[in-house]
Amino acid sequence: MITRFSHAAASGLLTALLAGCSVAPTYERPAVEMPGAFKEARLSAAEQQRWKAAQPADDLARGRWWAIFKDPALDALQEHAMQANQDLQAAAARVKQARALQKNARADRFPELTAGLGANRQRTSEAAGDPASAGGTATLWRAQAGLSYEVDLFGRVASEVDAAGADTQRAQALYHSVLLALQADVAQSYFLIRQLDGEALLYEHTIALRRLSLDLVETRFREGDISELDVARARSELAAARAEALGVERQRAAAEHGLAVLLGRPPADFSLSHQPLARIAVSIPAGLPSSLLERRPDIAAAERALAAANARVGAARAALFPQLALTGSFGFESSELDELLRWSSRSFLLGPLIGTALSMPIFDGGRRQAGVDRARARYEEDVALYRQSVLKAFGEVEDGLSSLRLLGEQTEVQDTAVAAAARAAELSKTQYEAGSVSYLDVIDADREVLRHRRAVVQLDGLRAHAAVQLIRAIGGGWEDSRG
Repeated sequence: MITRFSHAAASGLLTALLAGCSVAPTYERPAVEMPGAFKEARLSAAEQQRWKAAQPADDLARGRWWAIFKDPALDALQEHAMQANQDLQAAAARVKQARALQKNARADRFPELTAGLGANRQRTSEAAGDPASAGGTATLWRAQAGLSYEVDLFGRVASEVDAAGADTQRAQALYHSVLLALQADVAQSYFLIRQLDGEALLYEHTIALRRLSLDLVETRFREGDISELDVARARSELAAARAEALGVERQRAAAEHGLAVLLGRPPADFSLSHQPLARIAVSIPAGLPSSLLERRPDIAAAERALAAANARVGAARAALFPQLALTGSFGFESSELDELLRWSSRSFLLGPLIGTALSMPIFDGGRRQAGVDRARARYEEDVALYRQSVLKAFGEVEDGLSSLRLLGEQTEVQDTAVAAAARAAELSKTQYEAGSVSYLDVIDADREVLRHRRAVVQLDGLRAHAAVQLIRAIGGGWEDSRG
């Protein structure tokens, strides 16, 4: 009766061990304090509804958000960049690496089977204890298959698989983050070039007008109506405009080279035709703050890193508990090659305790516990990084919203300033021709017109830049329901 009970208890214990018991902590995404709405969002409820409803999806397609600008040239540049950009291709390769590591981790769930064929030749020393074999030489042929398997008693393998899976998802999210950053950089570089084209066109008109003014002043000087001082001033203003135009040309060349690199092309093989920037007038509602947790790929990547760190805490904990490994081999051994595969030449080897090897850590100087402490500290670090990434995203959206709103208002005021400066310049020229004011007044008025008009062009560029930056801040993926 006692023997039966002992056998039953042993069988129950073995079954419990083989069933396994995970010691990995249950993962939950950390809570993040978030506002109900963005402070700088001043949009109607209908505008807020234009955004997609938030859906948990780390690999959410970001969409062709740049199409809202309705610029075919920008569309073509974006398509080319997504095909040829080297940073994006490197990010795609990192995703492949992560997937390979995930497959490697999954392989630990299955037994490892090996096979081998070989021979050993050995000569026994004449001083050996067995006189019958002393000084003899023998050859032993072996053909064996081996099997090894770790029973995942406490979830170490499962935790490593979970961590590798989270790492793969993180790599995918980072790929989308690189993709979104690339799309934004291409759009901003394109709009910067168009802004500089607008400034270049402005200087072209300014140089033409100042050349006419110089001709007029020189004519009046030859007729004796004015002194040479006015001629020198007119020449100085023309030269200054030419110098500033060259500065704009230099900036455009650098911007064009940078865009070529984004497109994966040598700058020498790329050029963009000149076209001044048209004023951007798009409405970009930011949605709810909570939607950033699903739309922004960098936040998704931070959250997946957190999940991986949590799984590795479980793997570190499992090292504190016993490990059960099953090992065995079966094959043939013979001193003659032609007798190797005979049934009588068979051999096998099983580990102790009927093919099992159960190891229990007793003392390691605190090494395993240090591993657990390190894994927990890494998890705490990733929690802080995740929350910081969310806070940073909130700040970037608020910046984008305020920039677009204030730049719009600033542009309206600047348009008024341009109109006033143009009128003042017209009056100053009329008065100069009548002799009531000096040429300095004309120069000052022309400078003000140029300054205000250039400010308008730059504000248009800043608005385009801010629009792209806001779309990037909210994670892309915007669809206009108006069609």
